[in-house]
Amino acid sequence: MAFDRQPTLQGSKFRLRPLQAADHDAFVAVADDPLIWEEHPEPDRATPEKVEQFFADALACGGAMVITTADGEVVGSSRFEELDEGGDRVLIDHTFLARPYWSAEDYTAVKGLVFDHAFATFDTVELRVGVDNARTRRAVEDFLGAVHVETVSTPLGDHAVYELSRDAWAERA
Repeated sequence: MAFDRQPTLQGSKFRLRPLQAADHDAFVAVADDPLIWEEHPEPDRATPEKVEQFFADALACGGAMVITTADGEVVGSSRFEELDEGGDRVLIDHTFLARPYWSAEDYTAVKGLVFDHAFATFDTVELRVGVDNARTRRAVEDFLGAVHVETVSTPLGDHAVYELSRDAWAERA
């Protein structure tokens, strides 16, 4: 069975569902907050042109989901990116949340839904975080238990690559 890159995932506080064109305005309203991107390798991502491109890329990638509250309010997004088809890993990237949801509890709840789905198929989840994004790097290490394995250069700059195994995630649960 093929991995579903755009599942609907339901938790007690959040729901993730496939990104749709109709989500444009709500997605843009969340993503145009400059504080979300202040430590990101592309800190000007909140400009109207870049937010529009970010949405278009998310819609086109085939793996983007919107994050909503229980009442359906869009509060962020995440993506399943590179799949190791027939292999053991998947890249989860481009996760962002509106500032009212920046708590450890909310971050872990969202990532938990995504990770649980990924670990039903893959042994390892990979995350990439801009090397200067201290807030997200701390969250990935402290709240999720991911391990820094290398630094890679991308068109947007250097990124810290983290891995989390199915077994390590299960131990945290």
